[in-house]
Amino acid sequence: MKFILSLLIAFVGLTVYSQKEKPKNYRKFDERTFHFGFMLGANVSDYSAYQQLNAYAAYGMKSMEVKSQPGGQLGILTTMKIGTPVVRLRFIPSLSFQERAIVQVFEDPMDPEKDIFNEERINSTSLDFPLMFQFRTTRLNNFATYVLAGGQYSLDLQSQQDASQNLNDPFIKMRKHDFQGQVGGGLEFFAPYFKFGIELKYSHSIMNGFIQDNTKSSNPIDKLYNSSWVFSLIFEG
Repeated sequence: MKFILSLLIAFVGLTVYSQKEKPKNYRKFDERTFHFGFMLGANVSDYSAYQQLNAYAAYGMKSMEVKSQPGGQLGILTTMKIGTPVVRLRFIPSLSFQERAIVQVFEDPMDPEKDIFNEERINSTSLDFPLMFQFRTTRLNNFATYVLAGGQYSLDLQSQQDASQNLNDPFIKMRKHDFQGQVGGGLEFFAPYFKFGIELKYSHSIMNGFIQDNTKSSNPIDKLYNSSWVFSLIFEG
């Protein structure tokens, strides 16, 4: 994601430098109050993970690592102009597919020189409802940049929050409902009849989504917060 962000910044600089006065496409875009479109996105999901302070002494866990996994999403976009063309309120209800992996290393109680590895893969299919403020620069010919700030409610349709625990093969439970803060930015290009955008956004939970149910996997864990980077292509008319 850092590489993608660097490319975006470099591209913005080159584009602004090379822009000359030329006819503006889609001149009526900023005159309309509402606009609609759709979003195609790819995400990389993670957890901000915190283990119990006594994870090793009480449960024999030596370490815990969260491995980021790729996913995708699809959304329908609505934006509303708020007074001025450069400030908009944006709503993109989306269907999001995410996966995360937690790798735990335990001490073997039969042989302290050996380790026991446990990997838990947590999949989620979420309905996301992000509401964000978009602050856009004034147009330079057929190009503009913007930043975003707002929040999101997510409903995990694949959550095992209410599922019965399998003591022979325990799994980590996450809450079905989540609230996240979001920040991001992007580039906009105006074509004759629509606007095309490239966007990078970061989301992080404001609440602990982890459910402690006293299994070998969950006992050493204190808190888990959802987080993700989202790269999106946005088409708006």
